[in-house]
Amino acid sequence: MLLHIEQVLDAAAIARMRAKLDGAEWIDGRETVGPQGALAKRNQQLADTSPLRAELGREVLAACARHPEFHAATLPVKILPPRFNRYANGGCYGAHIDGAVMALADGSQLRSDIACTVFLADPESYDGGELIVDDTYGEHEVKLPAGDAVVYPASSLHRVEPVTRGARVASFFWIQSLVRDEARRRTLLQLDTAIRQLTAGGADAPAVKQLTGVYHNLLRQWSET
Repeated sequence: MLLHIEQVLDAAAIARMRAKLDGAEWIDGRETVGPQGALAKRNQQLADTSPLRAELGREVLAACARHPEFHAATLPVKILPPRFNRYANGGCYGAHIDGAVMALADGSQLRSDIACTVFLADPESYDGGELIVDDTYGEHEVKLPAGDAVVYPASSLHRVEPVTRGARVASFFWIQSLVRDEARRRTLLQLDTAIRQLTAGGADAPAVKQLTGVYHNLLRQWSET
């Protein structure tokens, strides 16, 4: 399931982040991947040990936590602290699949069910840089307004096209979901969306309660914790 989530970050938050990121010290993005990934990756990142990465990462996660659609789509149980990257001067990332298991700072591990990218640069400010996600329905091209996010299965083959003008700046991270199976997550999201829409439209309360019960019983059955 590939999902566009609008306005995770507002204009003020984006401006504040970009002021700090534009003056940040960036490192070669290949330092954070293995040998195979290094062959395909041509970008810059904030160092994992960067205090700025930690500061802005907390802000990104707080914004995601406030967004009902993000939670409904991902049902997060663990999240890798967000990273930040920059593509410019032909920077790109060739076709790859994300690692299945990632280490957290506390020594535990995260199963990468879902990948998320939060765009921090207006699409008109750079050429290229499209995120191309390949799934069973073909290739999907993603280039979103600053502040918007995309979530998609981390198991998908994906790439970032070369940036030929300007700079593509984004935050990215991975999520372990309460529900491992993508199709089940999609069903739960559809149910959650229907419940919220019916509630907002003043639908019959007992019927909404019954549908809510179905949602939670499915989540109880499918949840892995």
